[in-house]
Amino acid sequence: MSADDPNDDADPLDEADDVRNRFEQEADRAVEQFDEGIVDVLAWVLDTETRARIYVSLRQNPGSTSDEIADATGLYPSTVREALAALHGEGKVTREKRESDGAGNNPYEYSAIAPSELVNAIVGDIQSELNAVFNLDAHLGDVGPDGGADEPVTISVEDADEE
Repeated sequence: MSADDPNDDADPLDEADDVRNRFEQEADRAVEQFDEGIVDVLAWVLDTETRARIYVSLRQNPGSTSDEIADATGLYPSTVREALAALHGEGKVTREKRESDGAGNNPYEYSAIAPSELVNAIVGDIQSELNAVFNLDAHLGDVGPDGGADEPVTISVEDADEE
C-alpha cells in the first residue's frame, strides 16, 4: 500500500460494522418483502388486505382483543371489529371471553385458525371453479377432439406439521 492510499488508515472494525449494517438492512428489506407477499396472498384468500392484516396479527398474537389488534395493525378499531365479526362468522377466527378478576366488561379474545385450515376451507370453491373452466367446452356443446376433460380437478392440501 502506498502513502497516498486512503485505505491505509481504515479501521477493520469500522469496515466490519459497515458490512454488518448493510447486511442487516438487506435482511430487513427481504423480510418486509416476504411479509408483503404473504399479505397479498392472504388478501386474495380472505377477500381484503384489512382482513389479511388482522389474520397475520392474530397468528402472531393469539388471544388478542379487537383494541389490541387495532393497535398492532394501525387499523381503526371500528374497522377491526367489523372485520372480526365477519371472520368469526365465516369460522376463520375463534373468540372467547377474556377472564378478569375485576368487575366490568370482559372483551373477546380472538385467535386465527391455522393456515392449513384456512386453505382447506377454500379448496372446494377453487376446485369447482377450475372444473367449470376445464369443462367449459362441454357445457357450451363445443367438444374438441379429446372429448373434453374426463377427470375433475382435485386439489390436495397437506399440513406441514404432518410431514
